[in-house]
Amino acid sequence: MADAADYCAELVRTADRDRYVAALFAPAEHRDALFALYAFNSEIARVRDLAREPLPGEIRLQWWSDALRGERGGEAQAHPIAAALLASIAQYRLPADRLIDLVEARRFDLYDEPIATFAALETYANKTSAALFALAAQILSGTEAEAVTAFAGRAYAVAGLLRALPLHAARRQLYMPLDLLDRHAVKAADIYAGRTSTGLNAAAAELREVARRNLGAVRERLSVLPSEALPAFLPLSFVGPALDRLDRSDALAPAELAPWRRQWLIWRAARNPARIAR
Repeated sequence: MADAADYCAELVRTADRDRYVAALFAPAEHRDALFALYAFNSEIARVRDLAREPLPGEIRLQWWSDALRGERGGEAQAHPIAAALLASIAQYRLPADRLIDLVEARRFDLYDEPIATFAALETYANKTSAALFALAAQILSGTEAEAVTAFAGRAYAVAGLLRALPLHAARRQLYMPLDLLDRHAVKAADIYAGRTSTGLNAAAAELREVARRNLGAVRERLSVLPSEALPAFLPLSFVGPALDRLDRSDALAPAELAPWRRQWLIWRAARNPARIAR
């Protein structure tokens, strides 16, 4: 199991550096479980890139659903991420259904169908980013911290999707809701073609305000969080500054925070948790 834990930690270090750094501020006895969770998330988040076509991607995601249901037996135990994750599920009594929902939500990533409504985007964020915050909080504190996780997930997801808009547009994916784009007279075809507009920038600004409102809701509720759960939310610490940078750039050329600054913001929030949702 040590080899599986090391494999997960290395994958997170290379694929999700922000969560890797945040996990280092968690108690050592919980880090392997966090790395297993984050490695699992990285693995399913990149299925489209690895599979390149929907059918192989569906097969990969179905394998994960089966493994989480206990239907892959020795095959899952031979997979370092699955083995580490299943051990963490058993040790921390993590809800397998929530992990399966996360896998199912990622099926959307395999296709070019755009998100139709803001409600659909919110559901996607709840089942992906929010679930990850909740599961990490449970590992650290024994509770999913439900008063905070939905807001944290929506703030983190919306900021991340705005930062990734050019990448998604280049492969004809669209996570900006069509009902939002329609209100600003923006056509999906123009985004795919890399054509910016005042309407697109207005739609992006509206989404940034959604992220800020959710971040504010986290800030108002930090005091009810168990202190043990706080490291789970450290990746939120760069969302506010990232949104500020996005305010000063075009939606199709988003300004990005340097990796060193994101790590510094995580370190600063670890020293002063009031900065987690600034």
